Amino acid sequence: MLRTIFTIGILAFVGLFVLRLAFGILGGVFSIIFGLIGLAIPVLIIGCLIYVAALIFAPDTARSWREKFGS
Repeated sequence: MLRTIFTIGILAFVGLFVLRLAFGILGGVFSIIFGLIGLAIPVLIIGCLIYVAALIFAPDTARSWREKFGS
């Protein structure tokens, strides 16, 4: 019975260590992902503004872009 209690305690300790390690690594991964998203949003907005400007002032160019990059 004492051996079972120690085994459960050791497994709980190892589990907590693994969880702390995993969430520590995942925290860094989430930080990198959110940083990249933070950089991608302004690029997306600027690209949309350029496309809208091309659509208004140069419709042929916008149509060419749509054929080249669109589906």
